[in-house]
Amino acid sequence: MNKTAPIMIILPLLAGCGQDSKKETKPYVWPQVEAPKAEQLSHERTIHGDTVADPYYWMIDYFKKGPNSDRVVAYLNAENAYLDTMMAATKPFQESLFSELKARIKEQDESVPYFKNGYYYYSRTEDGKQYYKFCRKKGSLEAAEEILLDVDQLAEGHPYYAATGFSISPDNKWMSYGVDTVSRRQYTIHIKNLETGELLSETIPGTTGGVAWANDNKTFFYTKNNAETLLTEKIMKHQLGDGSGSDREVYVEKDNTNYIGVGRSKSGRFIFIYSGATTSSEARFLDADRPDGEFVVFQPRMKDVLYDVTALDDKFLIVTNKDALNFKLMECPLDKTELAHWKEVIPHRQDVLLEGVEEFRDFLVVSERKNGLTQLNVRNLQSGEAHYLEFGEPAYDAYASANPEYDTKTLRYNYTSLTTPSSTYDYDMSTHKKELKKQQEVLGGYEPTDYVTERLYATATDGTKVPISLVYKKKGFKKDGSAPLLLYGYGSYGASMDAAFSSTRLSLLNRGFVYAIAHIRGGQEMGRQWYEDGKLMKKKNTFQDFIDCGKYLIAEKYAAQGHLYAQGGSAGGLLMGAVVNMEPSLWHGVIAQVPFVDVVNTMLDESIPLTTNEYDEWGNPNDKAAYEYMKSYSPYENVEAKDYPNILVTTGLHDSQVQYFEPAKWVAKLRAMKTDNNVLLLKTDMDYGHGGASGRFDYLKDIALNYAFLFALEGIDE
Repeated sequence: MNKTAPIMIILPLLAGCGQDSKKETKPYVWPQVEAPKAEQLSHERTIHGDTVADPYYWMIDYFKKGPNSDRVVAYLNAENAYLDTMMAATKPFQESLFSELKARIKEQDESVPYFKNGYYYYSRTEDGKQYYKFCRKKGSLEAAEEILLDVDQLAEGHPYYAATGFSISPDNKWMSYGVDTVSRRQYTIHIKNLETGELLSETIPGTTGGVAWANDNKTFFYTKNNAETLLTEKIMKHQLGDGSGSDREVYVEKDNTNYIGVGRSKSGRFIFIYSGATTSSEARFLDADRPDGEFVVFQPRMKDVLYDVTALDDKFLIVTNKDALNFKLMECPLDKTELAHWKEVIPHRQDVLLEGVEEFRDFLVVSERKNGLTQLNVRNLQSGEAHYLEFGEPAYDAYASANPEYDTKTLRYNYTSLTTPSSTYDYDMSTHKKELKKQQEVLGGYEPTDYVTERLYATATDGTKVPISLVYKKKGFKKDGSAPLLLYGYGSYGASMDAAFSSTRLSLLNRGFVYAIAHIRGGQEMGRQWYEDGKLMKKKNTFQDFIDCGKYLIAEKYAAQGHLYAQGGSAGGLLMGAVVNMEPSLWHGVIAQVPFVDVVNTMLDESIPLTTNEYDEWGNPNDKAAYEYMKSYSPYENVEAKDYPNILVTTGLHDSQVQYFEPAKWVAKLRAMKTDNNVLLLKTDMDYGHGGASGRFDYLKDIALNYAFLFALEGIDE
């Protein structure tokens, strides 16, 4: 949304991987233990005259509540036990890594407060606590603290706890928030009286967690999910004091390929309903002063046209790809919103992707992307003057951060790079002066100049130049083809994988690894066409780009031949599954996290969460051409009797995005068919879902496992 156990493997030695030293490494000896062997039960899929045997189809039964549910759990537990045995000798190292990763995190910390409607809001963490407290102060940072929600306390006794969608009513009296204790992204909305501290008994289950308050301070709108498919199907209206059973439907989405949501304009004047898929969208709006009114269609949906609406005091702004591949900015009057009344503000540009706008009363901040890098363009709405912020590194990420206040001249933005910790700035849009409010503190010492970041371009098989961002530690690195390298990729949904700092990554870099991000097609780093060229019937470009990036890094001697590793999750897990089928000998090891590897079967089953929303990305296999194309690359469909690299696969039993049975089936089929003695491991979190653990330290255990796997393959044991 992956044969019998490998015999003992003696790994090749690699010098120079120890922490800041040129020490000889020792091979990790894998135990000679028999791997779990999944049963094969008869099942066939027939469509378009094509019949395919699927002997591991039974693994869907825990999800479907079928007759093999207990057998599924037993198999997953057996795989977990096998992983524990195979990695047993690394346990002390994993514990040491966990402590090392945790030691870089400032346990008692506080976010930069943001101002909204008379209050400063922030969250803070305490020593030893997994979660946080959501707080506010009235009028001044010197005022008394008001703890709105103590998530540390609420999470007690829950293996998983996620709180989201904190929303305050316009009169500052009420707060709503969503809670998920299963990790299925199905949130129950709770409401708290901030004057009395009382938590209302009325709760609303089966939602996305967020709400949009009307200006009467008693009405809000929220998005209702389908309990089985998790599709966002309805926008509901709730009034305080009423049970959720009396809530009224204000919008029902009839197209099951669309996602829907509801939100409040920053100015507080409008409530918006948004419905959209990958290629088209539609907005509705309502005066926030008239919550009992009817939502008005802004512009009826148009085939292959996306648009997004922002409200200013005197007009609407529209970001759209109507006759503009890379999007353009339009405007229209508040009372004439149809296409015929749209007027161009920023025209389409061939070399610049317009990603979105952040509105203020007197300013507009336009987020753009050029040459694969983000830009922030500040426009004065009164004078018409415009300028760009300067950043100055070869690869970075910059974006508008929390800016909930409409009437302000201060832009809050975040900046980071592979060597610069996450930094929060306040920028005066009138004087052009910026102030660093906070930079992520890396405990134990961190010197950015000890590390080097570069921006490279690999040439893909079809001649396309594919950007790569990479980082390594200066001391000990030689560009001579002697270093191990971990290459990360995603390449789907138009999601851009920008270069950002990670304190946990230092544990790789300090032990001699190079880390690289392949900005492959299917993302949107190089503009909208970059996405279009990596989806649907062009999806294989994504996989070939990643392979070509790996080969380039070896050819340019950033990576050692035989010591190239790959990592990706979710749709990036599909990438991992595809590249090990296409070029298995290129990778020494692969980490596939919550991988979407059973593409055809999942896309044929509309009962699986979110399937129909994905047709615009992968295609609808009920169409023969789409079926044949996705079958030609789907990792599960294309496992063959051949050698594969060492592989670690992770999943979550309660994953809402990529169900556990996809990676489980993939691993079972790989075990049965692969001809090598390399390691194949499956780790299933029995309490978690797509994002893993919810606590701020627990997830570090998963990173420690991933790193221990890589280090074992490199013979690094400290």
